[in-house]
Amino acid sequence: MEQKFRELKARLQEISDLGNIGAVLGWDQATYMPPGGGAARARQSALIGQLAHQKSTDPDLGKLLDDLRSYEESLPYDSDEASLIRVARRGYEQLVRIPSNVMAEFYEHASLSYQTWTEARPANNFAKMRPLLETTLDFSRKFANYFPGFEHIADPLIDFNDYGMKASSVRKLFAELREKLVPLAQAISTQPLADDSCLRAHYPKDKQLDFGKKVIGQLGYDFQRGRQDLTHHPFMTKFSLGDVRITTRIKENYLGDCLFSTIHESGHAMYEQGIRMELEGTPLANGTSAGVHESQSRLWENIVGRSWNFWEYFYPELQSTFPNQLGKVKLEDFYRAINKVEKSLIRTEADEVTYNLHVMLRFDFELQLLEGSLSIRDLPEAWHERFEKDFGIAPPDDRDGVLQDVHWYANLVGGAFQGYTLGNILSAQFYAEAVKAHSEIPEDMQKGKFSTLHAWLKENIYQHGSKFTASEIVQRATNGSLSIEPYVKYLTDKYSRLYGF
Repeated sequence: MEQKFRELKARLQEISDLGNIGAVLGWDQATYMPPGGGAARARQSALIGQLAHQKSTDPDLGKLLDDLRSYEESLPYDSDEASLIRVARRGYEQLVRIPSNVMAEFYEHASLSYQTWTEARPANNFAKMRPLLETTLDFSRKFANYFPGFEHIADPLIDFNDYGMKASSVRKLFAELREKLVPLAQAISTQPLADDSCLRAHYPKDKQLDFGKKVIGQLGYDFQRGRQDLTHHPFMTKFSLGDVRITTRIKENYLGDCLFSTIHESGHAMYEQGIRMELEGTPLANGTSAGVHESQSRLWENIVGRSWNFWEYFYPELQSTFPNQLGKVKLEDFYRAINKVEKSLIRTEADEVTYNLHVMLRFDFELQLLEGSLSIRDLPEAWHERFEKDFGIAPPDDRDGVLQDVHWYANLVGGAFQGYTLGNILSAQFYAEAVKAHSEIPEDMQKGKFSTLHAWLKENIYQHGSKFTASEIVQRATNGSLSIEPYVKYLTDKYSRLYGF
């Protein structure tokens, strides 16, 4: 059995290496590759993806996992060995349903679609994306139908990213949260808008980058095992536990975009950097779900990065970095500016109170597209109508409407967006538990110390990788199940104080 277990690890290492090679290709395409490389990169991505899928679905791997079942059952559930076999089997049973040639075709299509999107969005050209998005939707339905017996066609796609969740459970959770968020947003809308003009001066690119790097280094991002580059849509990627990279984007006329996307992506990266090195090269060396992963980016970006205590420490340094822009701006005014609540067009720039309404809109559209009750042809018009209904403002174009998010143009339609709101909910739940264990955390932030919070997250979440499911991680870390209450309390307390109601 021990020999078979070693063989399993050797096979999984090869699969991991191929996946990481594919990640290098994707990172390069999103950062430095010239546009002329798009067609070749699509072929290369397809080849690597197909090779990884073939190895991941090799019948000999399936037999090996079957042979190791008794060995797994003889070990403690939470041991590395039992967890590795269990998680590898779950992945095998998912991927073996999808033909390798279909996977290769999708990788090639997704790469071409992404490259086209980088040109179509700035040009406000949805017509250019429409046939590609229609093909993406066909792939999405095809993938879902490899998993018969679902309640809703989106269920298998949701399960890929947030294991154990279904469209019905997400809808129920979203309805409960919406019931709490809408009155809060309405109460804030009766108050005068915060003035965020201080964020919209001219902020030189290099100084923004340098300040952001200093902040995330102090939070705990390890630059010996990572780096930051520029891209169209910020993301985190990993080539190994020793090479976890982040990207950001910069608007020289808006300070918030680079600053908070940098903190956001470093949250994802610190999760991956915190996984125990013993899990390297296995399926355990990844975050456990989209929701838990997003909880870390949102925790650091919002609960920490938009807090008063955080800026009591960092604001003097930010002022000295940008004396002409912020030298005469009081901390109180800056704090209100970065926490301004306003109905807005762009999800990634949305405030904490309205952000989840953006996610719910996209999730509903995904379900309708997969069901066939909404066509790609009618999507832009449906987007404009729903957005005006939910937010009271109409997108002026598709660039800031249906084209704004990369997800549908570089991956499947369905299964991704719910993770953002699950992450918001969990971010408050995890942070509340960390403060319960270490009441000094808020005071530490005033002194620029983040090691206690980072250590709690590493101990309770990061180190485990994907050994445990999201629900198991929540149970182990909080002694409870997923709950919206800490999140609703966090938002209500913070914004009722800010807006005086």
